[in-house]
Amino acid sequence: MRPRMRAETRLSHLNMKAVIAIRKGLILKLFDAAYMQRWNDHLRPFDLIELDKQGHKMVVAYFIGKHEEGREGFDWIQVIEGAIFDLLQRIVITDIKPPVFYRIKQDEEKYKRLNSFVLAELDTVISSMGSDFKGRFESHLAGNISKASADVLEAAHSYASYWEFGIIERMNPDAFELEHIRDDFVRKIESYRFLEGMRLILDDKKSRSFIDICGRLRYQNRWAQLHRIPRTSVLAHSAYVAMLSYIFSLEMGACPRRCVNNFFTGLFHDLPEVFTRDIISPVKRSIEGLEELIKDIERENMEKVIYPLLPKAHCEDIQRFTQDEFDDEIVFDAKRIGKTIGEIDREFNLDIYSPRDGKAVRAADRLAAFIEAYSAIQNGCVSMDFRKAALSIRSEYENTKLGRLDLGSLYADF
Repeated sequence: MRPRMRAETRLSHLNMKAVIAIRKGLILKLFDAAYMQRWNDHLRPFDLIELDKQGHKMVVAYFIGKHEEGREGFDWIQVIEGAIFDLLQRIVITDIKPPVFYRIKQDEEKYKRLNSFVLAELDTVISSMGSDFKGRFESHLAGNISKASADVLEAAHSYASYWEFGIIERMNPDAFELEHIRDDFVRKIESYRFLEGMRLILDDKKSRSFIDICGRLRYQNRWAQLHRIPRTSVLAHSAYVAMLSYIFSLEMGACPRRCVNNFFTGLFHDLPEVFTRDIISPVKRSIEGLEELIKDIERENMEKVIYPLLPKAHCEDIQRFTQDEFDDEIVFDAKRIGKTIGEIDREFNLDIYSPRDGKAVRAADRLAAFIEAYSAIQNGCVSMDFRKAALSIRSEYENTKLGRLDLGSLYADF
């Protein structure tokens, strides 16, 4: 299931401006999840947003998936794309409540019709990623995914939703059908106890604490000092960066392991902010030495708090995803070695080298910030801070290419 190598080849029947415009459509479509309210028929202490939930779901999927890597049929690309495809489907059918959706899913004919509607609605934006990507999307909606990958995705989905339910339950102790909802969640989660990672989350306080700490990033708003629509949390931002990093990876013709590394670097790159909160770049850079001090505090807390909660294999990954996370590198003889994107493309674009495009992840991080500011402006938030941020990021990348990835052309379409 290796990604196709070049967007221009895949879309030779379209001119480049049209390709960029359609890719812009996919980028904005994914951001629609930042508007989607969850549990909006219950009292909530804060907004529970779909994009936040997707970020938490992928944290859980990572934790469980690490224990399933040796299982027959398990495929990280299926897990990552499955999460993206499920989100796109959810964006289209947002008005259908989950219990109704699951009833539809049980009826093969009705579910097929529903997916035909989803495919028609998303045809233009999905086609921008090429026929192979579109084919995998259609195949996923049809249920063609290995059991090992599906188990991880579904277990992660159930636990992330149950984590939210814990908040809802405390706020709505006498709500209608609350006991039934709780019993249904417990039944679903217990059905995945055969997964070692799920068993650890349920029975081991350390593992559960890691998931809870990652969930705390839902409480921290980006651009917190400004009025903004939609508001996004640090975890929602991280989920969006992960998806953009994956899209960039496909555009760059990355090997599967490179795609996976880029995705999870995007997902976890802001995890240390759980200890320092989101501090905007102008503030970090306004005081000499402040940015380095913040990094030191984050590193100390990761070593004292996060790493002791995790198995060794998880620790090695999380350290890579959160320290020097924007470096381009490979792994050789168990050592991280810096390489340029050009070198990786020419010599090391193979799973055995576990390559990672830190600069591409950084570009996804900056694009996510740009979209946050751009959307705020489009929604009538007139603060000059958003305009300055959008112009600054656009000018930073207006003439930038990362291997095959033409960021200048992408920004030119906004």
